[in-house]
Amino acid sequence: MPWLIALPAVAALIGLRFLPSIVGGTFAFTDWNGADANWIGFDNFFAIFRDPTTSNALVHTFQLAGLLVVICNVLGLMLAMSLRTAFKTRNLMRAMFFLPFALSHLATGYIWQYIFQYSGPLNRILGAAGLESWQLVWLADPNWAIYTILVVLVWQYTGLTMVIYLAGLEGIPDELHDAVAMDGASPWLKFRKVTLPLLAPAITVSATLTLIYGLGAFDQVLSMTGGGPVNATETLATQVWQNTFVYGRFGYGSALALILTGLVAILSIAQVSLLRYQETRL
Repeated sequence: MPWLIALPAVAALIGLRFLPSIVGGTFAFTDWNGADANWIGFDNFFAIFRDPTTSNALVHTFQLAGLLVVICNVLGLMLAMSLRTAFKTRNLMRAMFFLPFALSHLATGYIWQYIFQYSGPLNRILGAAGLESWQLVWLADPNWAIYTILVVLVWQYTGLTMVIYLAGLEGIPDELHDAVAMDGASPWLKFRKVTLPLLAPAITVSATLTLIYGLGAFDQVLSMTGGGPVNATETLATQVWQNTFVYGRFGYGSALALILTGLVAILSIAQVSLLRYQETRL
């Protein structure tokens, strides 16, 4: 029977994805700390909403996600339009821009941590250029640390958006641009009236993926700052990790994870619905 072929994969998916999620969701309503687990209802959630650290982490999570969606999609679209034109090293350039997305997020964070150190390559380059006043303790400055992480996230995910937009651009017939050009349309008008409306599905996919990656940013934050300095880069994902694996508050950490999962699901569905609505208006 054909369904028997898919049975091992389905069983693995249920065993490795759904069952742990159900168990973790159950722990969110207990005070489990590695020993006894007592049912406490919604007490963990009430404690989370009263915790100023969680509020701070929520702000940083929204800040990273919002900026990542805008910057990555703008840069990705610009790169896609630039690299659609045929030239000798086009494929090499495409591969170079996509490569950061294929790298380990944790390893990438450690590499950029070295770059942003006070004695690291970035400050040495600034010093050699005579820009000593621009040299900062990037990762130890509460005002700048969150933006250094944003730089890394943009660097890592822009290549993904570029590939999505390249696929969208390849699906637009050249005849449409030629017809509009014959009518004397400017490049901006061609982009506004032809390219942008036909790219709407690609925009929906790209914006949704970058939103999910931004809300769930963890590896880069953990390897670069660990949530510091002074909780300046704390996100909901790092809060889940700290409470669960550092403090051993498994019930509290499970509640945080449940909130983060719900937040990602709700915002992703809302964004897809909004962008789908905009597609019909373009």
